[in-house]
Amino acid sequence: MAENSPIQVSEELIQQWCNSSEKDCSFEDRVAFTLAAQWGADQELEACVDWISKQDWTWTSAQLRAARRPKQSLKEQALRLIDDCTDPEGDYLDDNALSIIRRALEALPND
Repeated sequence: MAENSPIQVSEELIQQWCNSSEKDCSFEDRVAFTLAAQWGADQELEACVDWISKQDWTWTSAQLRAARRPKQSLKEQALRLIDDCTDPEGDYLDDNALSIIRRALEALPND
């Protein structure tokens, strides 16, 4: 049930929705609730991206999308940020980038 989704609907919330519909929820109902939550979150994300891109902050829209829907592992994100900042035409390391790199390094064993 949308296991790769960053949006996870809690069992308590699903039960609350089931109770408000005054019927027993099937597995299909639970899947539909989760998919509806994902759809709503995606719509909200796209609205944020559209708003940011209209503010002439186009570099931020890509960062917002990447932060809200990460497709890479923490290690991959950190390596990409390091590659980007070593490119003369690339970005600088902002607080978010440094936080990602720090988390990736902290996840490494202390060998």
